Amino acid sequence: MNILTRVIGVVSGKGGVGKTTLVSNLGAALASVFKINVTIVDCNITTSHLGLYLGMYYSPVTINKVLTGEEPIENSMYEHFTGMKIIPASLSLKDLSGVDMFALKNAIKNLSGKTDIVILDSAPGLGREALSAIRACDEVIFVTTPFVPAVMDIVKMKRLIDELNVKTNGIVLNMVKREKYELTKDEVEKLAELPVISIIPEDKNVPRSLSAKVPTVVLYPNSPASREMKSLAAMLIGEYYEKTDPFTSIINRLKFW
Repeated sequence: MNILTRVIGVVSGKGGVGKTTLVSNLGAALASVFKINVTIVDCNITTSHLGLYLGMYYSPVTINKVLTGEEPIENSMYEHFTGMKIIPASLSLKDLSGVDMFALKNAIKNLSGKTDIVILDSAPGLGREALSAIRACDEVIFVTTPFVPAVMDIVKMKRLIDELNVKTNGIVLNMVKREKYELTKDEVEKLAELPVISIIPEDKNVPRSLSAKVPTVVLYPNSPASREMKSLAAMLIGEYYEKTDPFTSIINRLKFW
């Protein structure tokens, strides 16, 4: 694969931890804030949600048709108003017929040179769909919530991913309320033996933006979750993003003067 094209898998041990939300927001932030040519791909074929999160209820060509050999992957790319490109999965049960998940790696290779970064929204767990996505990527980001069962699932995944020689970037702790009953950053790092690279707080603006079918980083750009996700996007490309919200920044400047 062209070394200029990075393929990043966003994976989780279980569903419901905010993986798809993170993928859509990372893609939107990279495209709209940092002007990166980025493509996000729904690899969760049986329970596809990525397109729904972005208001795409029907797409004539999806990753399903690519994996059945009916269409080239270029035909399944749709441009979002943020500038990112989306490759959705079909919402129709009949489109599961004939899908070859093991063809995913070669399909993704065909994006080489056509985009700077590819982000794969993997299926949760270690089933066939998830393994196909992991094998297709160069590096992974784990997403979890700050609770023991979710973190222990990552421990299992890490062992397999290490065997496949896929680079692990670290853990994103999502929907963090900072309650006493939650695991701390240090506890998660000790359990998983991986660094926590981002802590995304519980934010009421996230479900609001899901309802509006617009990424949170676009609809509520200064919300706590948005600032953290933009900071994570910046870190992935080696740039710096100031997480402080504009109001706090103004107050700090006034205090300084």
